[in-house]
Amino acid sequence: MTTKHPFHLLLPEQTQSLRRRALKLTGNEHRAEDLVQATLLKAWANRDSFRLDSNLRAWLFTILRNTFLSELRKHRNEVEDVNGAGAGALYEEPRQDHALALNELVTAIALLPQAQRRPVVLMGVYGFSQLEVAQACQCTVGTVKSRVSRGRKALSQAVAYELAA
Repeated sequence: MTTKHPFHLLLPEQTQSLRRRALKLTGNEHRAEDLVQATLLKAWANRDSFRLDSNLRAWLFTILRNTFLSELRKHRNEVEDVNGAGAGALYEEPRQDHALALNELVTAIALLPQAQRRPVVLMGVYGFSQLEVAQACQCTVGTVKSRVSRGRKALSQAVAYELAA
């Protein structure tokens, strides 16, 4: 006849107090039950290291607390994602598309005639006013408006041509 380990008799007596403590720690009935089960499994797996002359309840509560803290640390950075809203917020468009578009724009600007390129760059990139561009290019405001308009039209056609190709 096989002899039973004293845990067969001692563990069931402690489960109610473990459940109460786990519920206080977690605040959730389901998580508390999982915590108690994990505690009992760990206690059973390490039953040979338990000394019968020591306090079983204190030993189990220590296992329970350590298991709770380990789970807390493990899941500390996890966020519940309802309907994938959090994952959707993490989406980022590929950066290389923007870099390619910028390279195409710079190439198209370089192909503009100097008379159009300078006003377009001064107004579009540096934010100069039409009057400031007219003074820098030594021409009238009307000429600046005309050159910028033609330059923008040529750029939009060049970029549209690149997109269609």
